[in-house]
Amino acid sequence: MDTIAWLIIACEAAFWVVIGVGLTIRYVFQKEKAGLLFLALTPIIDLLLLIFTVTDLQRGASASMAHGIAAVYIGVSVAYGKSMIRWADETFRHYVLKEGSKPVSKTGFAFAKQDLKNTIRHVFAYGIGAGLLYGIILLVAGGERTEALWQILRIWTLVLGIDLLITASYFIRPKQSKKNALK
Repeated sequence: MDTIAWLIIACEAAFWVVIGVGLTIRYVFQKEKAGLLFLALTPIIDLLLLIFTVTDLQRGASASMAHGIAAVYIGVSVAYGKSMIRWADETFRHYVLKEGSKPVSKTGFAFAKQDLKNTIRHVFAYGIGAGLLYGIILLVAGGERTEALWQILRIWTLVLGIDLLITASYFIRPKQSKKNALK
């Protein structure tokens, strides 16, 4: 694995460590401002990954799948970051602090609306990631040197299209609860 691939793994691990530490400081030690400070560090992790990726390419590296995945990671992190932190917050409070009720899985039209919100986030992530991918392609300015990035963009476009179709299907045939699906 190349350096950028390891940096992606390190950034993902750092993202969840920062969230875990932030939630622990916020709730266990009851230091809300300090906890929020840790949670606010998550965009800095994305910025560092972007800097490492661009620096690697400017030093002459050919764009690899790892460089492309870094762009996808950043897009997803920006688009889904707030909702992932909210999910981690609710889960932490329920399972660690034993506060609040267990999150309930939605069904029917409510699930379709929730999935639509996630698909809109996916479109947002795609816009950010595709923009970064295209920017990297322009930066590298090499036909064969950027083929891996074009391949990631093609695959992601296909995945986004499938996601849109699945979301539409939930409005046509809403998801049923598990007990109703068994009948």
